[in-house]
Parts: sequence; structure tokens; C-alpha cells
Amino acid sequence: MGAQHLQAVPHLTTALTGPLLEIEKRLLERQTAIEQWFHERWLATPAPFYTSVDLRNAGFKLAPVDTNLFPAGFNNLNPAFHPLCMQALQVAVERLCPKACRILLVPENHSRNTYYWENVGALVQLLERAGYQVRVGSLLAEAAGRQSFTLQNGRVVDVEPVERVGDSVTLPGYKPCLVLLNNDLSSGAPALLTGITQPVVPSPILGWWHRLKSDHFTQYRQLALEFGEFIDIDPWLIDPLFRRCGSVDFQKRTGEDCLAENVDAVLQGIRLKYREYHITQTPFVIVKADTGTYGMGIMTVHDASEVRQLNRKQRNKMAVIKEGQIVEQVLIQEGVYTFETLGTEQAVAEPVVYMIDRFVVGGFYRIHTTRGSDENLNAPGMQFRPLAFADSCSSPDREREPDASPNRFYAYGVIGRLAALAAAREWQAVAGTS
Repeated sequence: MGAQHLQAVPHLTTALTGPLLEIEKRLLERQTAIEQWFHERWLATPAPFYTSVDLRNAGFKLAPVDTNLFPAGFNNLNPAFHPLCMQALQVAVERLCPKACRILLVPENHSRNTYYWENVGALVQLLERAGYQVRVGSLLAEAAGRQSFTLQNGRVVDVEPVERVGDSVTLPGYKPCLVLLNNDLSSGAPALLTGITQPVVPSPILGWWHRLKSDHFTQYRQLALEFGEFIDIDPWLIDPLFRRCGSVDFQKRTGEDCLAENVDAVLQGIRLKYREYHITQTPFVIVKADTGTYGMGIMTVHDASEVRQLNRKQRNKMAVIKEGQIVEQVLIQEGVYTFETLGTEQAVAEPVVYMIDRFVVGGFYRIHTTRGSDENLNAPGMQFRPLAFADSCSSPDREREPDASPNRFYAYGVIGRLAALAAAREWQAVAGTS
């Protein structure tokens, strides 16, 4: 496994000196204290059921750029770490519902993406191997009878319409103990799941109909400050600057002043930090919908004037996201370069870290052969390279260089867990006001 592990590590094209190397050294030096720090905070704010975190590694900065609480992509994880996934699933389920034996998995609506169903199949298999009965149920009222999806390995995923019986949801001959959402609820909270007695995880209130990325990164910013003080680093090195515009209409071209002003403010903030650290790259920002996923409603901007000069095609692309939802609020986020590349084609790569409960269970590199180091890689044409780095994410090798693969992956695991902890605080804040 070691040889396979090392072969899968992308090349970091920046010089292995400077801020990131110092961060990795600091993480190694304080590993025991860091693990205790996390332990104390998980006790105060229990982890989300599962999480995936997109990271960007610029060599001078390592930061999360997106955190998904309804992650797909379990089919892209390295099978070598499925046992760890199964153990983590047992912990997560037992914490929420100690006597659970039957799980209803609720997938995305209307998905014709065959890769998504590979993810559902992988998740069903992991849950079954963890000791649970699992059936897959659709929330669509118009779903007529059972649908079947045949996976690449020949396994069939059957999807049945969910029925409401009193204060419970059921499938024919099957009453689940726990409802597990793998549906990010972009179009709204489902009435079928409102007021039922069975636990629903993650909570529907964390769906994209209600959740804002700006709220998440506000929580993450506070954690970066706390963690930066704890290990004595500048929190900017692990935290992307951001601002938010709350009233934008790309098609009607309203809110452009707000957008341009905030783009300029974030760019100015980046320039100050680049000068401080003698970074010669050109600052950029990512403008993205404040809700939603699947890489929709995202653009790279290098100057505030660009948001005033969008053509019709660009405005239409930014105006609507998944399930036809209109973009009205946007996040202006510091762009973090990715200077990792993979393969002979030198495809740019970014790590995606997966967690179940508080445990890092692996991840993969998202790569794209036609995108640049300052562009969103979550786009058509992306590919995935599974990595068995779950072990390294919790067990660095202090005898090796800080940027050796086990130690770089430990750094990924730390930042991924910070993002998951921010999501836990995000939920705590929402639950306290609902």
C-alpha cells in the first residue's frame, strides 16, 4: 500500500519553502496538543454525520474553499479504507440513534448522472457492511413505483417512493429507524420529512434552501483565529478572505455596484497579504452563489471591472443554479491557487477530504486537464484520483520532511477537520435559533 500511496501524490510545483512549510512543521511539532484541541471541541459541538471539504494548496496558503454536508463521491474513495468508513459510520449512527438497524437513504431528485448513482451504491454498500439494513427512497411525489439503476459492477440500486404514515415515513414493508439524507434540498425542505419522529440526518435545515456559504465561512473564520492563536500562525494562511452581497440579479444587472465594490475590497485585502509575504502571483477572487453546489454559479475575477462587463452568456450562467434556483446572494471569496499537478499531462489538482463523524476516512484529488491553477475544478471534464490517505491524515511521520506525503496529508486532515468543526458550529447556531 505504501508504494501505491506515494505514486498517487501530486507534485507541488512551488518551492517547498515559505509559509506552508512552516505551517506543516508547526502541525507536526504540536500534533498531540492539536488532537487534544480537536477532542475538546468535538465534545462541545458534535461533528456532522458526514462532510466533504474542497481544499486548495497554493504552497504559501492551504485553505478550504467549500464544505459539503450532503457529500456525493463515496465511490471515489480508495477501497483500502472502507473498513475505516464502516467503523466511523457505526460511531455516527450509534451517537444519533443507538438502536438503529434500518436506514432509509434519500438520494438527489431527478439525477440522471450515472456517477451519482455509483456514489449511492457505494454508500449503501458501506452502510450494509457496517451492519445496517438499507433501502433507498425517493421524496418525489410523482415517483411511480420502483426505479432501478444498474452500476458498473453489476449491482442494482432500487429506488422506491417514500410514503408518509402518520408521524413516520416508510417504504412498503419497511419502517426505518433513521433517515439519512444524501440530497442537499436545493429546492426546499420536503414536507414528507417535516414533523416525523424518526431522526433525519443531516438536518433538512442545513439544506441549500436555507444554508449560506457565508455563514459557514464566518464560523470557519472564528475557528481559524482560535486555531491560529493556538499554534501561533497567521490565520490568513489557512483562511480565505471573503465578503457577501445579499441582493444581486445577474440577468437584470442589479446589484453590480455592491458586487464590484466587494470584489475590489477582497482583492485589496489579498494584495496586502501578498505584499506581506512577498508573494508575486496575481490576486484573484471567486464569485459564487451563496448557496448550492455542483460547481454551478461560479466565476474567476481578477479585477472589479470584470463583473460590470459580463456578456449575456456569462450573466445567464451565473443567474441560475441547481434545480433552477435563482441566484440572489453571492459570496466573493479570495481565490486560492492550486499549484499541485498530477500525471504527465500536468493536470491541476485539488484535494477533497472526506469525514464521517469526526474521523477523516480518506479522499481523492479532483483534477482537470483544461482548467488553470486559478480556476474552479468542479466542472465538466473533471476526473478523480482516489487516495488512501486516511491513515496519514491522523498519523503523520515526524521522522520525514514536513512536506513528505504523510505529513502534507496530515495538514489536509487538520484543515478538513477545522471546516467540519465550523459546520458543526454552523448547525449549533441554526439549532439555537430555530
